[in-house]
This record gives sequence, structure tokens and C-alpha cells, in this order.
Amino acid sequence: MTKKSPHAPSTASIQSITAQLGCSRIIATILVNRGIQSPEAAKRFLNPSLAHLRPPFGVKDMGRAVERIAAAIKKKEQILIFGDYDVDGITSTVLLYEFLRALDAQVSFHIPHRRKEGYGLSESHIVDVAIPAETDLIITADCGSSSYRAVTKAHLEGIDIVVTDHHNITVPPPEAAAVVNPKRHDCAAGFEHLSGVGVVFCLLICLRKHLRDLNFWAHGPEPNLKRLSDIVALGTVADQVPLVKENRILTRVGMDQINTGSRCGIIALMKASGLDRLESSDDIAYRLAPRLNAPGRMEHADIAVRLLTSEDQAVAENLAEDLNRLNTERQRTEQSIMDDIEKCLFKFPALLSGSALVMWDAGWHEGVLGIVAARLVAKYLRPVVLISTKDGIGKGSGRSVPGFDLYEGLKLCESMLQAFGGHAAAAGLKIETDRIDLFATAFEAAVKKLNLPNNLESVYPIDYELNLDQATPDLLDALEMLQPFGQGNPEPVFMARNIRVTSQRVVGIKHRQMHLAQDGSRSIPAIQFNIDPNLPEKDCFETVLFNLRWNRWNGKRKPQIIVRECVGG
Repeated sequence: MTKKSPHAPSTASIQSITAQLGCSRIIATILVNRGIQSPEAAKRFLNPSLAHLRPPFGVKDMGRAVERIAAAIKKKEQILIFGDYDVDGITSTVLLYEFLRALDAQVSFHIPHRRKEGYGLSESHIVDVAIPAETDLIITADCGSSSYRAVTKAHLEGIDIVVTDHHNITVPPPEAAAVVNPKRHDCAAGFEHLSGVGVVFCLLICLRKHLRDLNFWAHGPEPNLKRLSDIVALGTVADQVPLVKENRILTRVGMDQINTGSRCGIIALMKASGLDRLESSDDIAYRLAPRLNAPGRMEHADIAVRLLTSEDQAVAENLAEDLNRLNTERQRTEQSIMDDIEKCLFKFPALLSGSALVMWDAGWHEGVLGIVAARLVAKYLRPVVLISTKDGIGKGSGRSVPGFDLYEGLKLCESMLQAFGGHAAAAGLKIETDRIDLFATAFEAAVKKLNLPNNLESVYPIDYELNLDQATPDLLDALEMLQPFGQGNPEPVFMARNIRVTSQRVVGIKHRQMHLAQDGSRSIPAIQFNIDPNLPEKDCFETVLFNLRWNRWNGKRKPQIIVRECVGG
């Protein structure tokens, strides 16, 4: 049974916000539920702007990074951007590349092949990529915090490295020219919530200011960072960082920028995804991001970089179709692994007797293991690590549950690992195959030692008890002002009582379409996803928990209830 956690918000704050903003009590209550206590904070939340960004100049090593990059630009040094192969790394790379190219810098990029090169900057990249390109400066994008050997090798070869990253970082950081990572233990700037692309955007704010002070743009316009915010929104949503503070601003502004249709690569990707415009962050999370991730998982991520930097619509549309094809291939591969695991768990149910799940196989494609792990976490409510031993060495991905820090769990097992990295919710690792059994035992112990939460059932905090006749167009429009929704700013959950089901049918095998009414009110279309089609139908419910959205189709819109849970009846 799902637990309910109704809020007890401050009545005074609700009244103040309602009076000064002229909004409904429903919206004011939702805002207070999210920690927004004053009308001034509410105004900023509802109308995010780049002008509201806090100055990022205090991030540790930001000044050193800016000065080194500015020197490379002025001296026409060879700059190599080294990015990760996920959406956050891809967008971080694109953001740096486009900004530096606009400054006429001598810049190129390299994103490693997931299977052939693995994650992160290594010594071999210094030897095989940087030195042949006569590189003077490497800027990492969404990686580099654990690249100690690569930094040392680069220094010996006379190559400087500026690290930009947001993954967990050990003490001390690599001895690079600069390590810009808000998660550094000696960084108190308060930007640790940023994604990798958010860190890069902050770097560009500071770099632009530095170059402005040097009168760099005496004879031309400065780069417009707002026009680059579309790229930031993609990486921020895809990396599932909390959509609060700067992340909320960058995502909201970036989504608006995407809807201007100014970047042909994104327009082509939206078209290939069946989208005319972005309506919510879900469109990025579930339509655009999987396609941008697909080439890095299945072939090579530079396809996605080429798409986002393309200035030719026909080329962009061809690349978007390539991403569609790779995403379909990714889905098939993912489902095949999921089926294998489910069969194994059915045959050996004792595998689910512990607090964690660690599994491995030589036939698994390492590029999709993170997605499969996330599906298993959602189903079995425990940390999951999946390892491919395809090439004679174990390469794995892990996903965690709320309340358990996966990175810290792996850190307790680091003596058994060749390498690992990531953060609380997701991580990757490399391990010798003959040590996987030992690792599985040690990881189970680590989960228990770090106190995995006892109750991992889903919780739907109720924002407001709503009568269905309150689901007016004005309310739905106001709810859209609360977007983007995500971690830290969940979509509002409403509760309604004594609900009648006026019609219902199962669609797509396991989804139920309904019309719901209450006390003689008009009926509202509703849908409940992932039901058990074998359960008997009911014509009434004592309580329904739901989200409320506009459902847009063919230029028209109508209210829709997204049912989260039905109780009684």
C-alpha cells in the first residue's frame, strides 16, 4: 500500500502569496509545499530568468580555469575538448565547442567510444589523441575528476588540463591547471546541484566576463549565452539532477529557447521524436534524451554532437533518423537483457533475498546496462549493479534508490575495483572478472553498513485535496507555470474523494483510459498507466491520487487526469 504524506503548509505564507501574486490558494499551497515561503521567492520561481542566476565566480578554481582558457584563446593554442558519451557530456562538449569556435579559438573535440575506450580521460588519450593533435590545452566536459594518471602524463608532455565536472571527487583533486567541480570538498560556493553542462555554462559566464574586462569584444558582439541555453536544458534534464536553483532557471529558459526553433539539430530531433514543441521536461527526459544517448550506447556519441552542431537542416534530419534507428536498436538490446535477468531471477529467487542485486554476464551489451539497472531498481526497490564481462574484463553500471549513496557504497569496495566513478544515484565501474563474486559480497555488506532505508515504497506527498470542478483551464495554465518538474520540484499530486468512473477501457495492453466524475460534476478524461489488466474493473473509488495536465493533440487541448493510485470502491 502506498503511503500518503499530506503537507501541513504555513497558512500565513499561503495567504501572503495568494494576496500579493493574485494566484489561487491551490497554487500558493503548492509553492509553500516546495519551501517557497514569500511572495518575492514565488515570483522568481514562477518567472525564472538568467538574471536570477547567482554569480558563479566563487566556484573553486574558476578564476584559474578562466585565465588559462583565455590565454589559450589569445595565443591561438590548440584546445581539445574531451567529453563524456552521455547526454550531459555531449551537451557540455557542444556548449564549449560552439562558444570557443565563436571566439575563433583553435578548438577540436574528442568523445571516447564507450566500449573501445571506456569512461573518462586516460593516459592513452594523451598519447593517442592529444599529442598527435599538438594539443596545448585539454578541457574536460563532464569528466576528469578521477583522471589522476592522465593529468600526470599530460603534465609531463607539456599539456595543461582544465577539468570541468560534477561527479563525486576524492581528496586531493588531480593536479591540473584547474579543477572546476562544485563537489570539491574545498568548494563552498553552493553549486553542487549542477549537472556537467551547468558547470560549463557557469564557466562560460565567467570566461565571457573576463574577456569583456580585457576588451576582447571591442570590435564585435559578445556571444549570446541565452541562445546556448537550449543545449543546457537538454543535458540538465537528461542527467536527472535536482531541478532547483540554477538548474530550474537554466532548464526553463532553455526549453523556451528550444521552442523558438533556432537550432535545426534539435528541431530535426523533435520531428523524429514526434514532437512539434516541448510541453514539459518529460519531452526531453523520455523523447529527446534517449535518442541523444543512443549513439553513445550503441555506436559512437559523436553522431549526437554532429546533430546538435549542424547548421544544415537536411543533414540534421538524416542524423536524427540515425539516432532514431540506434534508439530502436537500443530498446531491443535493453529488453533482451531485461528478459534474461527476469528468467534468471525466476529460476533463482534467492538472488533477491539480499539488500542489493549484483549480476553479470558475458553476453550483455555494456552500453545499456545503466538503463536496465534503473528498471530493476524501480521494480525490486534495491541498489542494482550489472556487469558485462564481454571483453574479458568486467564493465558495469549501477543505479541506486533514494537514501542510499551508490558512490559511497562503491568506495567501500574500491580495493576490489580497477576503477569507479559517479554520484549518489548512478555510477560506473571496471573490475577483473575473477573478483566479481567477492565484490558482490562486499557490496551487499556495504549496502547494509550504509543503512539502506527500511521503507522503499513509493510515496506520493499530497499537495492539495481537490474537487474535480476546481480543475479549470485557469488552474491548468497556472500549473504549467510550475514547470519544469523533476527531482526537487515534483509534479503536484492532488487527492479527490468519492470518484465515479463513468467509462473505462484498457488500451495498449496495460493502460486504462477512463472518464472520472464527482458529485454530479462534469467528467474529466483520465488515464492510469501500467495497470494489471486482470484486475476487475471498478465503477467508483473512495480516493484517487492524481496529476492534472493539459492533453494537447492536433492543435487542441483538454484537461486530463493522470491517475497515480486508486483506493477503495
